[in-house]
Amino acid sequence: MHTAVLSSLRPPVPGKSHLAGSALPPALGLPPASGRAQAAPQASARHTIAIQHVDHILLGPRRLGHDVAALLRRAGISPALLASPSARVTQGQYAALIRTLRRVMRDELWGLLERPVPPGVFAQACRDLVRCATLEDAIRAGLRLYRLHIDAFSPRLHVSADGKAATVVLHPRAPASACRSFAESTFVFHAYALLSWLVAGHIPLARVDLSAALSQGGPETERVFKTAVHYGQPLSALHFDAASLRLPVMQDAASLREFLRETPRNLLIRYRDNSCLAERIRQHLRSHLDDELPSLEQMAQLLRLTPQTLRRRLRDEGRGYQAIKDSLRRDVAIGMMERPGMTLQDVALRLGFSEPSTFHRAFKKWTGVAPGEYRMREMRGEAVSAAWP
Repeated sequence: MHTAVLSSLRPPVPGKSHLAGSALPPALGLPPASGRAQAAPQASARHTIAIQHVDHILLGPRRLGHDVAALLRRAGISPALLASPSARVTQGQYAALIRTLRRVMRDELWGLLERPVPPGVFAQACRDLVRCATLEDAIRAGLRLYRLHIDAFSPRLHVSADGKAATVVLHPRAPASACRSFAESTFVFHAYALLSWLVAGHIPLARVDLSAALSQGGPETERVFKTAVHYGQPLSALHFDAASLRLPVMQDAASLREFLRETPRNLLIRYRDNSCLAERIRQHLRSHLDDELPSLEQMAQLLRLTPQTLRRRLRDEGRGYQAIKDSLRRDVAIGMMERPGMTLQDVALRLGFSEPSTFHRAFKKWTGVAPGEYRMREMRGEAVSAAWP
């Protein structure tokens, strides 16, 4: 299906019932920041995307001999960022790259497979799926359509003999390769994103298997699915409770039109459960960026937890408090870099750094690139993008 996964879910269609998602217990709720809860947002705090995902999406163009540097510049991404393993790109840049590859290559899987998936297949699948009554009907209809367009693997839905477990599994029909493995990972990501959107809620997974090898973006992948991800497996698959198959499809033709208008941006970033502790903390910290961020002890007090309990709960989610603060500042800084009217000193002050030199060191630690150099690369990329016919 059509890129990474949903950053958020559409509200339920009017007139249809909706099963409420999970939420933090009241004891874990965060109070609003004093005096600023109603303030207008400062800058985008959207999660950014690791450069490894950019590198992977270019496997197909490289295989077919396309000018990868030109494709990146057309999307406003400096090719030099590929040399920095810590570099990140914004959701907008990644979306622009996907649109560029789709337009240039006329393939919804960007040259990863020998047989292109023609533009329009994803939209047709969506139109078929919103007409289905249940998630099971939608899965079977979608996989049936994609089996007509993909030769390298055959996607199937299997239900266990006792009717308790369901698996969407991709049976390989072509020799193993990095391109095929990434195509399978992409398909699994997209399937999970689209199915979550269809039922307007998170579908709990028991396990995810990927034929691809573990990459540097592995921890992010686990946070996408909120379950164990097993790499280097013979088959790529999503495993979940078969009871989910009975969930009603909550979307219709009207919501689909909006969904397709926002594609691929609405499919770029992992579907995040905002009720998880790490995301709730990130949202709270967002309103304190221009001040000194709360210490772990202060945050624990706000949450009515002991510092030890807070550490343990974040560790259970695969996160750390300092890592949450660093990733938030990094993502906001990268977003601000896209604003030509903001100086680097402005960015540093908005992020709570009293000295620009301190911000410079932190940004280079986060991304592997100095902020001034990063901005110059962005501007060069945008200039080429604007000039591209």
